[in-house]
Amino acid sequence: PARKLVGFEVTGRGIARHGYPVYLGDEGVGTVTSGSYAPFLQKNIGLVYLPSGKAASGTELEVEIRGKRVPARVVPTPFYKRPR
Repeated sequence: PARKLVGFEVTGRGIARHGYPVYLGDEGVGTVTSGSYAPFLQKNIGLVYLPSGKAASGTELEVEIRGKRVPARVVPTPFYKRPR
């Protein structure tokens, strides 16, 4: 597929919301599909469709939150796996 749905965590301050643009360097690479604060993880997380070649776990991104670019990182999903 040309695009892949991946999870990300915001490493800076702010909560990514639906529709916020996502950048890799100066290139706009996607738009947040959903985002929220995850109380159990104590992190701001979200989902974004990225070009398949740029969707590797650990990829550093920026999300534009209220006009400012905030650092984020692609992380594996599910965000939490319940221990057995």
